[in-house]
Amino acid sequence: MNWLLVLAGAAIGAPLRHLTDRAVQARHDSVFPWGTFTVNVAGSLVLGLLTGVTSAQAHLLLGTGLCGALTTYSTFSYETLKLYEGGARAYAAANVTGTLAAGLGAVWLGAEASRLF
Repeated sequence: MNWLLVLAGAAIGAPLRHLTDRAVQARHDSVFPWGTFTVNVAGSLVLGLLTGVTSAQAHLLLGTGLCGALTTYSTFSYETLKLYEGGARAYAAANVTGTLAAGLGAVWLGAEASRLF
């Protein structure tokens, strides 16, 4: 039965990732992958918030399912490589450092916020 929770979360997370990526990227006239950056940071925040939730079902639905389908390490890696190969090395470096810093900051902020509830 647990796999149904993961499936349900992923069924929401995957389209949410695609729609968010397209909406964010359409607003920026830049080679920087703002859409992927946004979904990865948002997913980190949600995972941080989940640290205060004790329900295993919520973790399967929201953590594994939703955030697993929403966030994307592979696309982050691919886009960073393409930036580097395309000569946009400063953007590639900014993508790596910015994603790591913002993702860690977001998960920390979410974890801290979860302690308030």
